[in-house]
Amino acid sequence: MAGYTHLYIPGPTNIPERVRMAMNVSMQDMRAPDFPDLTKPLFAKVAKVFRNSTGRVFLYPSSGTGAWEAAIQNTLSPGDRVLMSRFGQFSHLWVDMAQRLGLEVDVVDCEWGEGVPVETYAERLRADRGHRIKAVFATHNETATGVSSDVAAVRRALDEAGHPALLMVDGVSAVGSIPFDQDAWRVDCCVSGSQKGFMLPAGLGILSVSAKALEASRTAGYPRTYFAFADQIAGNDNGYFPYTPATQLLRGLDVSCDMLLEEGLEAVWGRHARLAGGVRQAVQAWGLRLCAKEPRWQSDTVSAIVVPEGVDATRVIRRAYEAYNTSLGSGLSKVAGKVFRIGHLGWLNEGMVCTALSVAEMAMIDCGIALRPGSGVGAAISHFSSTSPAVVAKAA
Repeated sequence: MAGYTHLYIPGPTNIPERVRMAMNVSMQDMRAPDFPDLTKPLFAKVAKVFRNSTGRVFLYPSSGTGAWEAAIQNTLSPGDRVLMSRFGQFSHLWVDMAQRLGLEVDVVDCEWGEGVPVETYAERLRADRGHRIKAVFATHNETATGVSSDVAAVRRALDEAGHPALLMVDGVSAVGSIPFDQDAWRVDCCVSGSQKGFMLPAGLGILSVSAKALEASRTAGYPRTYFAFADQIAGNDNGYFPYTPATQLLRGLDVSCDMLLEEGLEAVWGRHARLAGGVRQAVQAWGLRLCAKEPRWQSDTVSAIVVPEGVDATRVIRRAYEAYNTSLGSGLSKVAGKVFRIGHLGWLNEGMVCTALSVAEMAMIDCGIALRPGSGVGAAISHFSSTSPAVVAKAA
């Protein structure tokens, strides 16, 4: 098919040409004397994206799931009690991992479309006077349902209860896209991956940890090898790794961090919020709704759009792919066939979002959903026009 293939899934995301070119280099010796010239500044840049000034970051050749496992194995012990919530496919998978690793998991099940139940967390933390709970887990952005949660409120719940539990955050589809401040929220372990806000191919598990988490790793009871903090630290302090690193991905990560920091994290977060607002305006104009149950849950990185009763969302996704060369995100697990997802994170602008919306409109119309052609795109254009930096500056 002529023209570009469009990618509007919530990860992997589009790769900027600047990042792609940074990775297009010959293989290099990861034990060469000048290799630390790349890695040492890179560790510092990644920490800045997380806003982590007191701990350190680890870069694993894995997906974000590997970083999930690293966070657990390095800070906890088999049989430890942890507090978790489940409200989508990825929060479910983290719960499943914790259970399979032998943790005693206190799971709060929530309706899919809601987020971390902070009030319930607060109640259970207050009731845990013996401090049996060793860690509290929060999925910052549930990609399956387009839901974001209030991590700062989880930190307040811990503080108000005077509870010493570690705070563990899945930030895979959040960091580098929506507000995250590890220092301010005192997050002990934040997991991310290369293929979302960091605008890279999949293949790097990124874990940012606090000084408290580093201290916990000294007494954690899990046997560990591949993910061991101590092995990473011994190599990283000198600019190296305990095993072969993904050198091309490190080159790309170096440039992607430059791009995020050059734009400014607040500007990056603002851009994502504005683009998400355009998608939400389109959904409203279509007469449809989001999977997120309330505005407070709506994600600025992905929108899960509920199709009308009797329509199979997989048909919409297939039509977009086969007829219009465009990938939209599919529904997962409980919402399979009920939603399609538009990922609006990473290297993205207004024109790209309007392309995603126009293809979604065409695919839905082709599948028999009654829409006025151009209604969603027009609503997004009105949103973007009224909120563009130039218009806002002129009005001021």
